[in-house]
Amino acid sequence: MFARYDKMAKAFTRIGKEIAIAVKQGGPDPDGNPRLRAAMRNAKSLNMPKDRIEAAIKRAVSKDAGDFSEVVYEGYGPYGVAILIETATDNTTRTVANVRMHLTRGDGSLGKTGSLDFIFERKALFNLNAEGLDVEELELELIDHGLEEINLDEGTIFIYTAFTDYHKMQTELERRNLNISGSELVRIPLTTVELTEEQEEEINELVEKIEEDEDVQQVFINVK
Repeated sequence: MFARYDKMAKAFTRIGKEIAIAVKQGGPDPDGNPRLRAAMRNAKSLNMPKDRIEAAIKRAVSKDAGDFSEVVYEGYGPYGVAILIETATDNTTRTVANVRMHLTRGDGSLGKTGSLDFIFERKALFNLNAEGLDVEELELELIDHGLEEINLDEGTIFIYTAFTDYHKMQTELERRNLNISGSELVRIPLTTVELTEEQEEEINELVEKIEEDEDVQQVFINVK
């Protein structure tokens, strides 16, 4: 039970930072700030209470609000696994030290910025409630709005676009009043590493340690 609450607290902290960054970039009005609309929608999907969402927005516009920077760190774990770490931090000195520590303790190492550009490709991902929708018809209608791939799995439609088409697709899905259950920017590995079950468990433990860090937003690896 405590582990579940820890994960929920971490998720709320992560989305709170996303809301803060969105407000700083585009203001507190979600109608004119697509990134804030997406962050609020994701917060609701995590069952974050409405009053906490509103409090996060108010906190972001206050003079005492923390100024978070989005910083990406790249490195390698054991067995040649590429690890890309997205952070939101108000202290980059602390964050880079912690990231290096996690990687070193896990028999990995921190790399140079851009060193994994050839391994990961940035994409936008939207999740839709599939009820009442025809996937094939939707695919044809969304191609002109940046659709690259569409999949249906257990009642959810997954829509992928290029990173640069994120807001274009979001605007179109909202215009159609489609039920977006979540959206995010992801890193898709172009090359993957195949591991044994034991090796994969070791990598997963390292990823979990990194994800526990308060400054870390998302972690991506290229394990097959």
